[in-house]
Amino acid sequence: MATVAQPCPSWKRGSVPLSKRLTRRRFSGRITLTRLTPQAALVQAPPPPSAPRDNSSIQVLTLSRANDLQAEARAMARAANATVYNPQLIASMYGSQPVKVVRRTLQIVGALGSFGMKLLLDQRNGVLDKNRIVRASELKNIFTKLGPTFVKLGQGLSTRPDICPPEYLEELSELQDGLPTFPDEEAFACIERELGLSLDSIFSSISPSPIAAASLGQVYKAQLKYSGRLVAVKVQRPCIEEAIGLDFYLIRGLGIFINKYVDIITSDVVALIDEFARRVFQELNYVQEGQNARRFKKLYADKEDICVPDVFWDYTSAKVLTMEWVDGVKLNEQEAIERQGLKVLDLVNTGIQCSLRQLLEYGYFHADPHPGNLLATPEGKLAFLDFGMMSETPEEARSAIIGHVVHLVNRDYEAMARDYYALDFLSPDVDVSPIVPALRDFFDDALNYTVSELNFKTLVDGLGNVLYQFPFNVPAYYALILRSLTVLEGLALYADPNFKVLAASYPYFAKRLLTDPNPYLRDALIELLFQDGRFRWGRLENLLVQGRMDRDFSAKEALQPVLKVLLSPDGEELRTLVIKEAVQVTEAFTLSTISDTYKSVPDFMKTLVFNGNANGPIIMSEVETQKMIELRDQVFRIWGLLQSSNDFDRDLLLPILQVLQQPEARRLGERVMGGISQRLAARFLQQVLRVPTPST
Repeated sequence: MATVAQPCPSWKRGSVPLSKRLTRRRFSGRITLTRLTPQAALVQAPPPPSAPRDNSSIQVLTLSRANDLQAEARAMARAANATVYNPQLIASMYGSQPVKVVRRTLQIVGALGSFGMKLLLDQRNGVLDKNRIVRASELKNIFTKLGPTFVKLGQGLSTRPDICPPEYLEELSELQDGLPTFPDEEAFACIERELGLSLDSIFSSISPSPIAAASLGQVYKAQLKYSGRLVAVKVQRPCIEEAIGLDFYLIRGLGIFINKYVDIITSDVVALIDEFARRVFQELNYVQEGQNARRFKKLYADKEDICVPDVFWDYTSAKVLTMEWVDGVKLNEQEAIERQGLKVLDLVNTGIQCSLRQLLEYGYFHADPHPGNLLATPEGKLAFLDFGMMSETPEEARSAIIGHVVHLVNRDYEAMARDYYALDFLSPDVDVSPIVPALRDFFDDALNYTVSELNFKTLVDGLGNVLYQFPFNVPAYYALILRSLTVLEGLALYADPNFKVLAASYPYFAKRLLTDPNPYLRDALIELLFQDGRFRWGRLENLLVQGRMDRDFSAKEALQPVLKVLLSPDGEELRTLVIKEAVQVTEAFTLSTISDTYKSVPDFMKTLVFNGNANGPIIMSEVETQKMIELRDQVFRIWGLLQSSNDFDRDLLLPILQVLQQPEARRLGERVMGGISQRLAARFLQQVLRVPTPST
C-alpha cells in the first residue's frame, strides 16, 4: 500500500547505528580511491544468464529473460511502499505541524517576495523588458537555493513558452541541479536498508565520495562482488519526500487561493500543481525510472548507434538504482569527443533522428535531454541517461505535427491556426482568426530562408512570442520536444556554426510523408503535392531527394498510400486531378520525343520530309516545347531516384500491377487513355490546320 511521506529521522554522521558503522569500517578498507574521470556515465548490460551451458541459445535467452522478470518483480516488491503524491494525506500531515510550515513559508516568501518587489520596481521605472535577462538569472539562482522542489519547478517552467517570456525560458533551461551532496554514511546506510544486504556482500569496492550529485540524489561508482562488473549506484537524498511534500503543500495552498480570488487566471491552477507534483513524486521511485529505461531501450535501442541504459534489478529499490558503468564523454565536451576520433555532428544527427522517432513514431520520449544526460561512448554510440522524467505524445498529435509542418511549408496559415485544435493548444471555442496575422507576420519573414538556412532556435523563439500573446495552453509533450531539438542544435552549433536542425530533420519528415499509410499523413502528402489543381512534380522530386537521405527510407513503400486512396471510393476528386496530370505527362513524353527525334534528322531531310517546313513537325512555341521537355526530364529523374534507392527491386511494381487489375483502376486507365486520345487528336488537327496551340 502506498504511503505518504513521514517525518524523517535525524540522519547525522554520528547517528548511524553501530552495526552499520562497523560494516562501513570493514568495507571502507576496500573502497576504491582511484580518481574517477568526468567522462563517465551510466549504461546497462544485464547480468550474465544463469541457464546451463549445454542448453540452446533460445533456451538461454528465454531463461535469462525469465530471471530478469523475476528480479524486476522483486525490485517492485521492495518499492511497494514507495511514496506517492496524495494531497489529502499531505494536508492532514502538515496541518498539524504549524511551526515547520511557517518556517518554510517565511523562507520561500522572503526569497520570492524580494524578487517580486524588483519586478514591481522595474515596471514602475519602465525597465521591465530591459531587465528581463538579469531578473531571469536571479530567478534561476533563487530556485537553486530553495531546493529540489523549486529546481524541478524551474525546469518545468523552462518548457512553457505560453507562461514565460523567451528570456526566462533560456535562463531556466540552464538550471542545473546545483545542490550540495549529503553525507556518504547516510547514502551507504540507505543502500543497506533498502536492499537488506551489507555493502561488502554487494560490492567489492565503491568510491569514497559521489561522482555526481543532483536534486534528488547522488551517484557512486562501484564494482559488483558477484560478477566484477563496474556499476553506478544512484542513492536518493534522505528526507526528500518530506521536503518536497511540504513545498507542494504550500504551493497547492497558493493555488487554492488563486482559483478562489484571482479571476484573471481561468485555468485550474490546483489541477496543474497536482499534475506537476505527481510527476515529481514519480521520479522519487527509482524502480519506476528503471522501468522507464527498459521501455525506452526496447523501443529505440534497435539502432546500432543508440545506447540505452538497463537496470540491475537485484540491486534496485525505490531509493537505490544500480546500473552498469561505461566510459564516455558528455556531448557538450567537443574537444574530448574529437580526441576519441568521433564527430560531434554525427552524434547530434543521431540524437535528432532518435528524438524524431520518439516524438512521431512511438510517442514515448526522454523529457530531460540536457547535455549531461547525453553521452558519446568510445564506440561512437549516443547513450541516453537518466530516465526519471519521461513523457508521451498522443497518437493523434503525432500525425498533426507532421501536418503542421506541411501547412508551414505551404504557408497555409489558416490551416496552421486550425492545427492548434488538433494539437490541443487551444480549446474548440477559441477564435483562431486573430492568430493568423501573427503567424503570417513571423513565418513569412522566417520562411524567406531555405530549410538549410533556417535556425530552429529562432523559429522556436518566434513561435514562443506568438504563443505568449494568445490564450495558448502548450501541452507538456510539445514544449519538451522543442526543448530537446533546441538543445541538440545548440550542441551542434559549437562544432559547426552553420548547422541547422531543420535541415537535419527534413529527411525524416519526407520519408514519413512518402511511406506512412496513416490517413492524416496521406492527406497531408496529397495536399503537399497538389495545389490549385496542378501536380507539383518539383515538390515530389524534393521529397524523394530528402527522403532517401533517411536510412530507413523504403522505395517499396513510397507513394503506396496515395495509390490506395486514388483507387478508393472516396478518391474521385484525386482521380480527376491524376487523369489530367497523366494526360499532360503522356503528351509531354510523346511530343518531346518527336521534337528530339526531329532535331536529330539532317537538315536536308527535314525540308524533304516535312514539305519544306524547317521549323518542325509540330507547331509549338519554344516556351511550350521547353516546358514539355522539362516535365519529361523531371519524371525521368523521379524514376531514377526510386531506382537508385537501396532496396529498389522491380518486384515493387507488382503490388501496383495488382492494384491496376481492380475494376476501379481499369476504369481510371480508360479515362486516362480517353483523355490522351482526345489531346493527341486535337494536336493532330491543329497541325493539319496549322493553328498555333494555345499555351496551357
